[in-house]
Amino acid sequence: MASLTIRKLPDDVKHDLRQIAARNGRSLEEEVRCTLIAAARAKDREPRESIGQMIYRMSRPGFDLPELPDSPVDFSALED
Repeated sequence: MASLTIRKLPDDVKHDLRQIAARNGRSLEEEVRCTLIAAARAKDREPRESIGQMIYRMSRPGFDLPELPDSPVDFSALED
């Protein structure tokens, strides 16, 4: 396996990574390794659409709602 040295990492970033690692029960090295692997492999995934983007897309003209089958209305149920 390869090794990597990261220079000039801001102290606050290292502190945040250490806290995340502690919450996840990992060492700092293992947390950074998992984060880098996830980031490198994320490029292969399609970006997920947010709920806002989905609502916007669905509210645009041209979006067709599914058609419901025609069924007769029974007005006799409404009569007294």
